[in-house]
Amino acid sequence: MAGAVAGNSNRLTKRSFLLLSAAISLICLSPVKFTAAQDITFFRIGTGSTSGTYYPIGTLIASIISNPPGSRACEDGGSCGVQGLIAAAQTTRGSIDNIRRVMNGSLETGLAQSDIVQAAYSGTGVFKGKKPKSKLRVIANLYPEDVHLIVRRGAGISSIKDLKGKRVSFDLPGSGTRVNAEEILAALGFSGKDIKAVAVNADKAVALMLDDELDAFFFVAGYPVAAVSELARAGKIDLLPLGGDWVKKFVAHHKYYSLSEIPDETYPGIKRVSTLAVSTQWIVNADMDEDLVYEVTRALWHPRNRQLLDHGHVKGKKIRLETALEGVSTPLHPGAERYYREKGLIEK
Repeated sequence: MAGAVAGNSNRLTKRSFLLLSAAISLICLSPVKFTAAQDITFFRIGTGSTSGTYYPIGTLIASIISNPPGSRACEDGGSCGVQGLIAAAQTTRGSIDNIRRVMNGSLETGLAQSDIVQAAYSGTGVFKGKKPKSKLRVIANLYPEDVHLIVRRGAGISSIKDLKGKRVSFDLPGSGTRVNAEEILAALGFSGKDIKAVAVNADKAVALMLDDELDAFFFVAGYPVAAVSELARAGKIDLLPLGGDWVKKFVAHHKYYSLSEIPDETYPGIKRVSTLAVSTQWIVNADMDEDLVYEVTRALWHPRNRQLLDHGHVKGKKIRLETALEGVSTPLHPGAERYYREKGLIEK
């Protein structure tokens, strides 16, 4: 397993376990090899900013697959996660950053947009001219992500063409949102000089919006998004629809997108808007231990964890075994593939 650290040094005393458990969200721990003899395995999940959907979903998944030593048995109403596993969500810059870090071993797994995953694996799109990430693998397709185009009320933006000359954030380099925003604007004929581009993440974009220092920002995430909800409650924003003939042509040309909509009152005071969507995939390095990935996959889909998914987050309801392989064009990790074959989702 790439970047794995094995050995008896991973056996922890009760005291050191308590100390590390308290600090796990504050420090960056080295991954450890999965073996039956070990007491603890640390498992980081790369997400995104705290204002988006990746972070709460990553935190939810971490809670589902974790089963620290001393936990009550699954059959007794306790954790149905992987024995000895302590998983934690880690904030990052998003999809591209997560792919890079999963490949270099500084994260065990991560969440990433389906379009960015395929581009990385094939060396196309945003990864064109770079060596394909041939060891990139998928554990599961999770849920759809919708393109949010958030505009400040009073900024004079009633259509996407009104973005010309405005202060617009595409998120930071390394995020899937930035790639999607650039693709959408390029399809509409915008050049780099047409917009006053601002490179900030969603957390900073919210602060700038509240101070009237930003006119619009893109954010690709599963609704509802905390950052958008905050601005909507403050009466500061609207969502700009992405619809019309150009959208149909765009989807026909970019097949990893689909037509979508954000329902009425998803955000306070904002009516239904048409938009575009990609999907979230859970990724891992091909070198990750097969047994560990198998156990993690089995824990995610354990029937007793269904309630946690359904009630842990709105998008958790969309994370379902029957859609786990939808839109997955990058190879599955052998551990995940073994699980899906056992469940009959892949023909033997």
